[in-house]
Amino acid sequence: MASTPSRDSGKPRYLQIADDLVQQIQQAVLKPGEQVPSESDLMKKYSASQGTVRKAIAELRTTGLVDTLHGKGSYVKRRPPVRRKSSDRFRRSHRTAGKAAYLAEAEQAGNKPSVSVLYVGPVDAPAEIAERLSVPAGSKVLARRRLYFSDGIPTEEATSYLPWDVAKDIPQLFEENPGGGGIYARLEEHGHTLAEFSETVRVRLATKQEVAALSLSPGSPIIHLTRNAESSNGRVVEVCDTFMAADQFVLEYRIPAGD
Repeated sequence: MASTPSRDSGKPRYLQIADDLVQQIQQAVLKPGEQVPSESDLMKKYSASQGTVRKAIAELRTTGLVDTLHGKGSYVKRRPPVRRKSSDRFRRSHRTAGKAAYLAEAEQAGNKPSVSVLYVGPVDAPAEIAERLSVPAGSKVLARRRLYFSDGIPTEEATSYLPWDVAKDIPQLFEENPGGGGIYARLEEHGHTLAEFSETVRVRLATKQEVAALSLSPGSPIIHLTRNAESSNGRVVEVCDTFMAADQFVLEYRIPAGD
């Protein structure tokens, strides 16, 4: 079992405390999914001030060993981040097997995935989305907004936007559950064979709304990913705008080197 750090190690006190907590996690004294002791408990255990303990917790977060949930405290991470492979996640074989991309990759990582549908219906296309869909800004499009969970923890929120003239002829796209294989399977069943996906990836600080949606600490980084799904006739038939907890995912891309 980890012992309380000595005051004469030469390190600042908050680093001593952080190091001791890391050791407890590595030795499974603090187990995956377990809550890190509260500020008051740490102050008592280490005979430290509140400011010192807060600096120690902030240092602990930089190790990537804990998740801090807004208003709930810090918890030892249950599993490594999901590895999202661009070359695999949109395989037609996943759709044929009845699995949408998120469910397939989460299961491969050994996590228990779930999804909550937040909204399905018409919206006016935001300017960037309209440009990607090649429709006038403000045009009516179908929006599908979902919140995804891994082992009960929210990890990403995604909104799919589809051109209205495409979506209106596919009734399943207006259902909360569009059926096995997700919306891409329904698009292909109705003649929109998918040929290519392209993604724009940005990393930035989470907004207040994103902090609340993913139960993040203020100032946490997120991955903002926007994806075009292009059919074989060259038309973008869906744009997916996603923000993801940066510490929950590893994005992996395969890029051909030939002509």
